[in-house]
Amino acid sequence: MNRIDQKFSELREKKQPAFIPFITIGDPDLRTSIDIIHTLEEAGAAMVELGVPYSDPLADGPVIQASSMRALRNNRISILDCIEVAKQARSEGSKLPFILFTYFNPVLQTGLDHVFPLLKEADISGLIIPDLPMEEDAELRAIAADYGIHLIPLVAPTSKERVQRIASRAGGFVYCVSSLGVTGTRTEFHTGIDEFLATVKASTDLPIAIGFGISNREQFVRFSTVCDGIVVGSALVRKIEEALPQLADPATRPDGLQSIRAYVEALIS
Repeated sequence: MNRIDQKFSELREKKQPAFIPFITIGDPDLRTSIDIIHTLEEAGAAMVELGVPYSDPLADGPVIQASSMRALRNNRISILDCIEVAKQARSEGSKLPFILFTYFNPVLQTGLDHVFPLLKEADISGLIIPDLPMEEDAELRAIAADYGIHLIPLVAPTSKERVQRIASRAGGFVYCVSSLGVTGTRTEFHTGIDEFLATVKASTDLPIAIGFGISNREQFVRFSTVCDGIVVGSALVRKIEEALPQLADPATRPDGLQSIRAYVEALIS
């Protein structure tokens, strides 16, 4: 069974929402990214999105854009590096389902016939490609299915018909975008959010998760009553950014990791 399916099945029995953190791989470096993965798992993450740094992101707000620029400027992180991080974290004992979050160009440049065997070897369970519309995803979707990897769609609050079409083709879970626009913390979400989530739920038997803007305990609790998973990206990436001076020094790295863990535990406990 795919690790994503297994994890959601376990959490449904416990009636618990899945906390799904997003991190930018290589910010500040690959070894620290692995340490952050372990820290998130210890803090209660159900699965983790591994963000591939990209120079021209479509969906990322300023916080994640800045983290991508740091990773590219300092380390020239590639999609292959990100896959290797997953492989290394797994070899060190991580049981988390890994979801690779990348734009289509790195996948295309690496080659579909090359990247999917590597994803399988690294035990990556899901793939999110926000700039690949459903009208153009047939080839990649078929290859992903052959390798047992879920292609997880992002669905925004647009027309009901399109929402239903996207949700009906999903794998793993449906990633519901809380607001139109790019990622980033928010104090308010678009009107009609609950109606939108109800439409998605009615369109699929898969779990649904919500992201784009979730940053605090109140929001986590609010959406955990109507969603199976909550994705936290920008707020966590900002917390990592704040901890960079500590993470850069081996002597203080445990303190930096502890600050990340404390944020997560306060969010989901």
